[in-house]
Amino acid sequence: MRKLVSPSEAVARIKDAAVVTVSSSSALGCPDLVLKALGDRFRAEGHPRGITTLHPIAAGDMYGVKGMDWIAQDGLLARVLAGSYPSGSSNLPMPGIWKMIVEDRVAAYNVPSGILFDMHREAAARRPGVLTKVGMDTFADPVREGCAMNARGAADPIVKRVDFDGETWLHFPNIQPDVCILRATTADENGNLTYEHEGAYLGGLEQAIAARNNRGLVIAQVSRLTAAGSLRPHDVRVPGHLVDLIVLDPDQRQTTETPYDPAISGQIMRPWSSFTLAEHGVEKIIARRAAMELRKGQTANLGFGISAMVPRILLEEGHPEAVTWAIEQGAVGGMPLTGFAFGCASNAWGYIPSPQQFIYFQGAGFDMSFLSFLEIDVEGNVNVSKLGKKPYLTAGCGGFVDITAHARKIVFSGWFEAGADVRIGAGGLTVATPGKFCKMVEKVEHVTFSGSRARATGQEVLYITERCVIRSTDRGLVATEIMPGIDPARDIVGASQGRVTVAENATTMPLSLLAEGPMGWQP
Repeated sequence: MRKLVSPSEAVARIKDAAVVTVSSSSALGCPDLVLKALGDRFRAEGHPRGITTLHPIAAGDMYGVKGMDWIAQDGLLARVLAGSYPSGSSNLPMPGIWKMIVEDRVAAYNVPSGILFDMHREAAARRPGVLTKVGMDTFADPVREGCAMNARGAADPIVKRVDFDGETWLHFPNIQPDVCILRATTADENGNLTYEHEGAYLGGLEQAIAARNNRGLVIAQVSRLTAAGSLRPHDVRVPGHLVDLIVLDPDQRQTTETPYDPAISGQIMRPWSSFTLAEHGVEKIIARRAAMELRKGQTANLGFGISAMVPRILLEEGHPEAVTWAIEQGAVGGMPLTGFAFGCASNAWGYIPSPQQFIYFQGAGFDMSFLSFLEIDVEGNVNVSKLGKKPYLTAGCGGFVDITAHARKIVFSGWFEAGADVRIGAGGLTVATPGKFCKMVEKVEHVTFSGSRARATGQEVLYITERCVIRSTDRGLVATEIMPGIDPARDIVGASQGRVTVAENATTMPLSLLAEGPMGWQP
């Protein structure tokens, strides 16, 4: 059988009402040319109609790789389940997929990424769906939103609570994919796939198996084709018997705004001196306090935002390899990247598929996680997944829920107030102008992390801001450490309208956090 086809020939085989699973993480591994062809076919023919798409991590970005926006069309897309969605700056136009969601034109769900990978595995093995405690008492729980992002989603539930062996669990029934669209670097004539220029393997293998076990169609987009038998067998990540069609795109980007960086895919190792240090400022001070929780030899996970600066803190202190970093896209070790390359790492020690990384996360094999927050409420709940006024400023939950469900220790980092003018002086930080609003609220808009469940299960949780370190207690949010220069009564209790109190034995954080040079951290 001839496997090499044009993009239009590949998508011509996708039927009405198909369930299509897409392997991608923003622009990292995104099969953008195939998704474009699918959108083009619908505009020309009106088919396929009413498809469901599954995206364990987002497909596409807002910076040149449209991804799922190619298929964000009325009539084409009926239902979408995604761990995350394209997100970006507020001065960019809202992506088409977000317009469909907020206008209730598609049944939409934000499902934790690890659970979506689990759903593929369970469907492939013909087991009765995912039984998990990941997401309990969060927006993923049917006692709250049950993952639904709009009214259409809520009208067609995808999760329920069940009792099993004397305990309550979340049950996600199987959704069996009919089509898998994935991306690799090289395919041979038999469809064997290698990933030598990719920054991650993601979940392409598991998604292909799920489609194949349903007698489905597997389409692989690659940048080059080689002769049959020329690939080293140990390099093949998806074997050819799982692949039906191959589409060539020699211009596919490695990740967002990155055509190709050999350090991201492990072809070279960068000197540590080549990495940019975190810019001196308030966010660096927050990241420094977070880094103080680490010890040599630990393994830690980290998320987007201020938390992503923590590895650069260790680099500046002269200990870039003191801690092993593990990120959800699959890189282990090395230096996790920031900005547009977030989700990738340079100098990684190894890469494992995302589904296996999430098994590690869900079972809490790591020592601690560094994550950011949009808002925190008096119960200690954290929201990172929903911002009603500008929904596309957040990508959704991604792997956040999987990571925090059983983590032994979680360090959340963020600003106490949004838009505050906080200045660095010799004696500490000064709040020159209050912010537009406080991020310590009475009730979060979306419960991405449950503070009450964390207290019940004994998780250690810190909330680090530029003003204080906060802990969630049965008495509410309590500041246990104060930043030098901060007036606790005015800048903490007053600014939060009393939602954060100050412990009687609160300590002062070290002035070394404010230093222009290294702060003297030792692993």
